[in-house]
Amino acid sequence: MHHCSIIKKSVFTTGFAVLTFLGTAVFTSCGETPDEEVPTQVAEEQPAETPPTVLIQAEDFSTVSEGVSKVNQDDQSYANVAAAPAWLTFNVDVPEAGRYKIEINASAEGEVSAWIEDYVDNKDDRTYNITGKIPLTSTTNDFTVQHKDGSPLNAGQHQMKLHVEGGAAQIDWIKLTLLKKHQKTPQLLTQKTDGENWEIVWADEFDEDGSPNMDKWTYDIGDWGWGNNELQYYTENASKNARQENGHLIIEAHKNDGPHEWSSARLTTRGKTSFLYGRIEIKAKVPAQRGNWAAGWTLGDEYVDELSWPYCGEIDILETVGYEMDDATGDGKAHASIHCGAYYFKLGNQPTANTPVKNMEKEFHVYAIDWTPEGITASVDGETYFEYNDTSTELAWPYSKPQNLILNLAMGGGWGGAEGMDENMTSQKYVIDYVRVYEKK
Repeated sequence: MHHCSIIKKSVFTTGFAVLTFLGTAVFTSCGETPDEEVPTQVAEEQPAETPPTVLIQAEDFSTVSEGVSKVNQDDQSYANVAAAPAWLTFNVDVPEAGRYKIEINASAEGEVSAWIEDYVDNKDDRTYNITGKIPLTSTTNDFTVQHKDGSPLNAGQHQMKLHVEGGAAQIDWIKLTLLKKHQKTPQLLTQKTDGENWEIVWADEFDEDGSPNMDKWTYDIGDWGWGNNELQYYTENASKNARQENGHLIIEAHKNDGPHEWSSARLTTRGKTSFLYGRIEIKAKVPAQRGNWAAGWTLGDEYVDELSWPYCGEIDILETVGYEMDDATGDGKAHASIHCGAYYFKLGNQPTANTPVKNMEKEFHVYAIDWTPEGITASVDGETYFEYNDTSTELAWPYSKPQNLILNLAMGGGWGGAEGMDENMTSQKYVIDYVRVYEKK
């Protein structure tokens, strides 16, 4: 539905909400731009800067599948999907890198859903699902807005594809709104690895009760599926999902939390501190029930959106899934892996290993990597069970570049939910005693 005329202009005065799409833009206020500048003495009364927003009119698709057409009716225009599965592609100019809310204004009857694929023309023939399933069904048969939060998007041109599944639908528009700007990491700690003894250079002991230390961590937010069709919404500043308590960091997932199927938390040092080499230790207890997926890992600081991975590199220090654990004893398996351009799931060759661990739920264990210019090893309680040392190419060894730390508890998804969800499970708790980074001196 078009309510404002299109203004072909690339630069706009701040203070106005500007909607940009397909190389054009629309002011959300249809009035004229004021000619006079606001006096400096009343600057504090100016409205807050409007987050960058991209509006895509569905009928402005570039290509479509069979059965999709443009409709103009009652001063409205939209794309009509006669039957599913169907798709529409769009060329989208994203103004700023960050995490976005993605909204779809649509009407449909029955169990109809949509999802958005980014970088349709990517060189690896990958499918980058950046929203997960978005229901389109409207109880009133009118256009209704549904959304997902947190989708990562880099600035620049994107070829996107809207997939519709389950039945017929009418799509009015898609809107992208920046929720959180991408932050470059200001501090890099490079650890020496050729000395005699390991000494701590960075740590969080989680000693003070209350919120996590925001000088060391920031939150990743949203429910876009995180590339794995995960179920949780990662919250920000919600103590029930992330808090320091009795000397520990508690990351806790809750079922049926308000509008969310699950809520949880994901903390990262991105935007604060990144690391290059050294020993990284995570002392933790992990939950046991079927459906959870606890992790402590690193991600290349070059990551901006899904096109960055796996070329930025990833090191999995600690990964566990509840379905591998015995609910009675807490015995399970710890997994360590690396992912990079030369070795990752699409190629079916990612280096990985696992080891049995006793009572992972009730007892703390130390999960660690030793990362040097020559290779990476992983251990539990000092026992090495994983080694990787292919430094032959940049694709095989992106680990000469900084990585940031991530702690998260996912629910469901391609691995965590591979054997379903425990129907009696209402919450899960991941407890971290400390995170430490060492260098040799």
